[in-house]
Amino acid sequence: MADLKYLELLAKDYPNLEAASAEIINLNAILALPKGTEYFLSDLHGEHEAFIHMLKSASGTIRMKIDEHYGGILSEQDRDDLAALIYNPQAELKRRHKSEADFNKWCTTVIYRLITICQSVSTKYTRSKVRKRLPGNLAYAMDELLHADDEANKNHYYEAIISSIIECGIADRFIVAMAEAISDLAVDHLHIIGDIFDRGAHPDQIMDFLMNYHDVDFQWGNHDIVWMGAATGNWACITNILRMNISYNNFDMLEVGYGINLRPLATFAERVYGDDPCEKFMPHILDENIYDPVSPLHAAQMHKAIAIIQFKIEGQRIKAHPEYGMEKRLLLDKLNLKEGTVTVEGKVWPLRDTNFPTVDPEDPYRLTPEEEQVMESLEASILNSEKLQRHIQFLFSHGALYKKINGNLLYHGCVPMDEQGEFVDVTLGGGTYRGKALMDYLDKQVRAAYFSPDESQEVGRSGDLMWYLWEGSNSPLFGKEKMTTFERLFIADKASHKEPTRPYYKLIRQKEPVQHILREFGLDPNHGKILNGHVPVKIKDGESPIKGGGLLYVIDGGISKAYQKQTGIAGYTFIFNSRFMALAEHKPYTPLQPDGTQTFTSPTLQIVDTLPERMLIIDTDQGAELVEQVNDMKSLCDAYRRGLLKQQY
Repeated sequence: MADLKYLELLAKDYPNLEAASAEIINLNAILALPKGTEYFLSDLHGEHEAFIHMLKSASGTIRMKIDEHYGGILSEQDRDDLAALIYNPQAELKRRHKSEADFNKWCTTVIYRLITICQSVSTKYTRSKVRKRLPGNLAYAMDELLHADDEANKNHYYEAIISSIIECGIADRFIVAMAEAISDLAVDHLHIIGDIFDRGAHPDQIMDFLMNYHDVDFQWGNHDIVWMGAATGNWACITNILRMNISYNNFDMLEVGYGINLRPLATFAERVYGDDPCEKFMPHILDENIYDPVSPLHAAQMHKAIAIIQFKIEGQRIKAHPEYGMEKRLLLDKLNLKEGTVTVEGKVWPLRDTNFPTVDPEDPYRLTPEEEQVMESLEASILNSEKLQRHIQFLFSHGALYKKINGNLLYHGCVPMDEQGEFVDVTLGGGTYRGKALMDYLDKQVRAAYFSPDESQEVGRSGDLMWYLWEGSNSPLFGKEKMTTFERLFIADKASHKEPTRPYYKLIRQKEPVQHILREFGLDPNHGKILNGHVPVKIKDGESPIKGGGLLYVIDGGISKAYQKQTGIAGYTFIFNSRFMALAEHKPYTPLQPDGTQTFTSPTLQIVDTLPERMLIIDTDQGAELVEQVNDMKSLCDAYRRGLLKQQY
């Protein structure tokens, strides 16, 4: 029997035998339901519109439901229109207000159709769970429409409710709510396997969306960890996030979305680099700024200014942390401006830009007083960005370096391994770690660096470990030997730009190394899968996302517009429902057009594993927790029957 003190606490919520018995019945009913559908995405990189569309469409499965119910009834155009209504109800309603001769009649028709699709996606859930997903004041009417089961009176009942909705003038609101409920119910749990931030215009809007999502977790990526480090005030991380986002013209996100004051940097850059054309620092413009337009030249000047500051600060951190083994990345002291060259790992390369006005050859890693002032201002702005800090705290509370769930292992980058497939020993904080122990240690220290830096084992400035995880050679989030930012900016020869990947990425082509990783994390190598992101899969070059004999899936397919020329597609979703596992391969997202139309292309779905029998909740990690709860409730019932606890009525 469970500890009596614990049962006394449990009795506060279930004060008598009848209440405890009712909960046992409820839990056993849940255990008998089919497993909910899990969705796995990675490397969102600020592409808020494409990402939200993927979720709204449940990566094409909602369209499959529409075809399943209306394939022989509605034309393909009508099915397309119904899908468009679910994916973007506000835009479709706006279009229909203009095009429909009898808008109320159209509303009546589509509400019936939405009810059918909503019933289809909610069959795996208890009525109670469905009701919790329904919105506020409209929940009662929606619940009645979804669960009316008196066939003799259903049509009359439906007609009365829908007529009332239209007569009250809330048809638009009801349709939007129903469409959102369908999207919510189609995805039971969402896993984001890293890289919310950078390149794309609005990671802030992705985070706003996810903070209101019903069930989500994160496995941090290298682009997340550098933002997490920046949120501690770490200068090396701050310069990196600003350099990347200035280089992609993301000023709306930086200054308006997160309220980061770039004026000190802009003023400094204009003064120091005002006569510098900064040709190689011009921004990659994937999206135009609406609220904070900055000229390309001024953006380029800011880009160069923050890049030089970054190389100085990183040099300081490399010297402060010999255990990071990054001495080869000390390049400012290898400049020969008279000759116009730089020596990188013993090889001399010509520079394409020799204007380094703030670099002192006698002390190249020292910030000028004005650069110090710029960094102090930027640090204060980031530390006081309420929205950014709220987003980062959500990443901490809902995220980790890795996750084990339902027999599968999720992580963004890699598990450091050598050429022979053995886990690499990594020495940090006075200890040496490998495999799972390394991941656990890093997870603990990353949290300490943000929440309790005085208690962490980190040496140097708080957040340095996050910077190491961003670009260190043995970082499980980076997975490369080096990050060649300096070379890409200052050396024309692309041979210097190469960033060799770690042995892991060759090893995972084979089955045995993947099984070795699964065993290391306590999972069954015969049934478990690894879900991985980080490295874009170049489908156009013949690469496959399926590795390790079908045990590992790299699901970075290029949702970021910056990668789509390389990959040939626009991202993957991995789907795990009660019957199968599948990969959805997406085509590039088409934004809403000025005339209100939008073209949606359904992804290509490939079933990669069919379960031998339907998976129920009792077969999941959640099921194991519920079984424990059932046993606890049985102990409580036994305590009531034996008179060990007094029942309350």
